[in-house]
Amino acid sequence: MSQELVLEGRLESAKTTAWWLYVIHAISFVFSLGAFSIIPLILNYLQRPSTDGTFVHSHHTWMIRSFWWYVVWVVVGAAFFITFVGIPIAWLIWIGAWLWKAYRLVVGITRINRNEPAPV
Repeated sequence: MSQELVLEGRLESAKTTAWWLYVIHAISFVFSLGAFSIIPLILNYLQRPSTDGTFVHSHHTWMIRSFWWYVVWVVVGAAFFITFVGIPIAWLIWIGAWLWKAYRLVVGITRINRNEPAPV
């Protein structure tokens, strides 16, 4: 007996949109270290209200939080980079933030492909 999740058209469309936003976040992340992620971030904010009550809502929240926490850690790294002594710490923070953001993108895409909510 196989279990199959049947998604209605509106939910399937919202899922597809969220999936593409993950892809755009990832492309921006790889090619600009997230500098151009502001565009999919705005789309996340615009799309999230229409997905209220669905598992896709958690994915928009996941991407929004991922973006802002990544920004926080990049800024913290920049604060350390200002001092000569803090430069190695800044690089460690930036590498850690990059790995963390990559992890969040992979987890999000994997979970949306399995029709599971993001662990918000």
